[in-house]
Amino acid sequence: MKVSNIGLISQKLGDLDSQFPVQDMLLRTGQLEQYSGGIFGLGHIPYLVEQNIKAIISKILTKHNCVEVSLPLLQPEKIWADSGRLQKYVENGQMFRCLTDKGNFCLAPTAEEAIVEFAMKRLTSHKDLPKVFFQIGAKFRNEIRHRGYLLRGKSFDMMDAYSFCKTQDEQNAIYDEMKAAYKEIFEELGLAVQPVAADNGDIGGDKSEEYMSISPIGEDNVLIDTKTGIALNSELLERKDAKEYLEKTYNLTDINALEQKKAIELGHIFDLGKKYSSTMNGIYIDSDGKQQNYIMGCYGIGVSRTLAYLYENSIVTKDGKFDGICLPKSVAPYLFYIIAKTDDEEKFAIANNLHNSLNELGINVLFDDRKDISIGAKIKDAKLTGVSYIIVMGKSLDEGFVEIEELKTGEKIRVATADLVKEMCNVLKN
Repeated sequence: MKVSNIGLISQKLGDLDSQFPVQDMLLRTGQLEQYSGGIFGLGHIPYLVEQNIKAIISKILTKHNCVEVSLPLLQPEKIWADSGRLQKYVENGQMFRCLTDKGNFCLAPTAEEAIVEFAMKRLTSHKDLPKVFFQIGAKFRNEIRHRGYLLRGKSFDMMDAYSFCKTQDEQNAIYDEMKAAYKEIFEELGLAVQPVAADNGDIGGDKSEEYMSISPIGEDNVLIDTKTGIALNSELLERKDAKEYLEKTYNLTDINALEQKKAIELGHIFDLGKKYSSTMNGIYIDSDGKQQNYIMGCYGIGVSRTLAYLYENSIVTKDGKFDGICLPKSVAPYLFYIIAKTDDEEKFAIANNLHNSLNELGINVLFDDRKDISIGAKIKDAKLTGVSYIIVMGKSLDEGFVEIEELKTGEKIRVATADLVKEMCNVLKN
């Protein structure tokens, strides 16, 4: 891909947002577009990063026998009335509604109602269970406290999965399987997270755990037992039965010894029991020919929030100051950024040929072909795209080699021009 095609705005960055510097940078360089409070569009680079996040989630959940589906974003309000949640979502203003003479609809803030409707025609027998469906796509919530750019918006992408089981033991096994899947997902994304006991909120159910990453930009307070590793969201202490609940569910008896830290929530999993299947008549026929309600669980990952956090967690500093970003290789939009002087026809041609050769091999790279921009300015811009390596076609070409700089470490290696494609292929393998 040529940089001239992607709308990257080259400019000097003054004081960036002290709390969310990377997303501020994305706005200023044209990689993010704000349409209104909490409503954003993604440019080419962050769009590719988000697609890579989605691909990792889909790959790992599929490996754990989850079935990917797609549910409607526009949903009839009737199914929300059936579950008993419509009035609450209307009263608290979270739901975007579309009231018409053909019926009342809403933009999906979540999908428990829609998935029960979906399952009832497909999971009719005990032989069909257990089953886990998941989707990755847009959700809409009229967040009053939208904050942190993509961290909490009104329109956002998320993964939501739902399990349907016959027994609580079966549901417990699925719950643990999903925890294992989450561990794999966040490890591949390069993010350190831990499950934290949490309040069930509007979703409801018997218990839930949030997947938190300790971070100063988080808005949650997490209490951690440093001896056992057990952690909980401080909101749980607001429950009337907090002491009994924590002791029964997590075997926590002394909350005074817990250490408090700021954290950001990236995922949330719930044991729902029969909350939705009982209100919406979600039933299957058991082995005795009797009707039974599904026992359910639901599991979410905030994709847009994970995207934002990956960016904010990928800052590279130089002399204590912001010097760019380097995203984990698993989600990087491109691994390589090729730079050449546009006023040197020979070097520019070599860079262009390298770009074309790599494309033919299926290796996507960014080639900065922009005119009237210095190599120094291009290097600064390259550091704002999240790539892993910068390749400068400069004076060293005259000596038969180029320098490849790894942005995360600052390490530079010299590679003979004839070996460049081979070396880049080796980097991809690793």
